[in-house]
Amino acid sequence: MTTSPTAVPVAIGSRRELFIDEALIANLKGGATRRMHHPQPREIALHHDQPWEGTGTGYHSIFHDGERYRMYYKGFDIMVTPGKIVSENIDHRFTCYAQSNDGVHWQKPDLGLHSHGGTRANNIVVTSEPIGALKIDAAHSAIFEDTNPSAEAAARYKGIFRVSEPRGLVVMKSADGINWTPMSATPVITDGAFDSQNLAFWDEARAQYRAYWRSFEKPNRPMTHNHPDGIRCIRTATSPDLIHWSPAENIRFLDDPPSEELYVNQIKPYHRAPHIMLGFPARYLERDWGASLRALPDMAHRELRSSAQMRYGTALSESLLMCSRDGVEFTRWAEGFLRPGPERSGTWNYGHQYLAWHVVQTASSLGPDASDELSLYAVENYWTGHKGGSSLRRYTLRLDGFVSVQAPMRGGECITRSITFAGSELRLNFATSAAGEIRVEIQDETGTAYPGCSLAECDPLFGDTVDRTVSWQGNPNVAALTGKPVRLRFVLRDADLFAYRFCHAE
Repeated sequence: MTTSPTAVPVAIGSRRELFIDEALIANLKGGATRRMHHPQPREIALHHDQPWEGTGTGYHSIFHDGERYRMYYKGFDIMVTPGKIVSENIDHRFTCYAQSNDGVHWQKPDLGLHSHGGTRANNIVVTSEPIGALKIDAAHSAIFEDTNPSAEAAARYKGIFRVSEPRGLVVMKSADGINWTPMSATPVITDGAFDSQNLAFWDEARAQYRAYWRSFEKPNRPMTHNHPDGIRCIRTATSPDLIHWSPAENIRFLDDPPSEELYVNQIKPYHRAPHIMLGFPARYLERDWGASLRALPDMAHRELRSSAQMRYGTALSESLLMCSRDGVEFTRWAEGFLRPGPERSGTWNYGHQYLAWHVVQTASSLGPDASDELSLYAVENYWTGHKGGSSLRRYTLRLDGFVSVQAPMRGGECITRSITFAGSELRLNFATSAAGEIRVEIQDETGTAYPGCSLAECDPLFGDTVDRTVSWQGNPNVAALTGKPVRLRFVLRDADLFAYRFCHAE
């Protein structure tokens, strides 16, 4: 790829920049390419094995809250007999709660708030019982901590809930994350389909709330299957207070990908670079019956589901990766980010690999002296008829490790667009082989190296670290270039470069 490096400089200040999109890349040379990385499977974080959780548990909201990690998810029961679905009970729709001290080991506290099966010994926080005129569907919720500096203590936590009557989305609030009340007597968003996990959050970088929800649009090319309303799409709007919303618009993809069904969106600012929104939409597709489909796990239950409706047995799902710098236009990778993975019971089915909303930072599984990592959580064993309901598996990725600029041993280069920065040091998140390395040159807008920052003077970087300072003949100080237009030239050999930032020396 090549774009003009002479455009107006982008002011990045001291923010962290990732290579998840091409926004700041002017040129890739030699063997350098952008490479997407995939989360690695770890342990089962939580088994949804209680009666009130049901067979269709999903739509997890996960965030780090001080010394605690919080998780909210739907309790939902789906049962099928030959030829029909016999249970999709509106009375069995709950929002449940779990918590963890480390994001790895999770507990379901007995909250004693709501009765189910003759006992209050459960972790249900919201039921689908009517609240005034609102018929809440507690199985379709998204919960977040409101980081708006103006948020009241009584509304520290917010939730977006689907409402069947009147139809739309309503916002609920909580002081403790456990006890919830609506913020309005009527839905605040009404234009959409909403049969998904619909969400909202405080957008720190733009000082506003933003919502994303499910709707339909007519496809611009033929589809292999059709819904009477078109194909599932993602709609967005902004708000100053979560009550009054701007006119809605559909999100757009910069590369015009094929018309595909996206069930959830899972969009939220990335906490280490909040000017970048990350999304993990679930791709849904229906495959034809044939040798490969019949070779997949749990065939007996697949055929049973298909007898109720064909797509329940033939549909497959996985999660994709997308990002945006304005909340409307997204760069989306066409390849699967979280693939279904090795075939085993409870996988390769409709509802598999839906990622929780959102990624969180956790301690490394390699030990206390290793860098933190990112934890993502995905559903398996969804609605497959297995005793004990669905499960949530944890996956890990290195910090900022979604996409890298990668080059083989023969080498490659990445040259950035013109930028301005604030700080005295340049730091990189990278990984090399023992023989690989990265060197950096800081150039002016004509491509000429600034004195003292040439490629020949750069001390080679090798290793595997999320935060290493670049130096030139032992000198890391680049404060003299603060505010000046610069281009960064990264020269790599057998290396991956994930992110960079300028900052002040500690």
